[in-house]
Amino acid sequence: MDETTRYQVLRNDEDQYSLWPIDVDVPAGWHRTDKEGTQAECSAYVDEVWTDMRPRSLRERMEQGAPR
Repeated sequence: MDETTRYQVLRNDEDQYSLWPIDVDVPAGWHRTDKEGTQAECSAYVDEVWTDMRPRSLRERMEQGAPR
């Protein structure tokens, strides 16, 4: 990652986030969010919105009280 590369923020079905160069195809299983910009801008956005690092499936199981 360098300061001239533009990034987009991706999210997968487990509500996990990743920074991805804009000019590279989005990998299978990941979806674009509305955020793009510098590495610092995208990282700040991810820090703001990704407050629970657990995958969604784990959060849902824990909320239902299911055994791990």
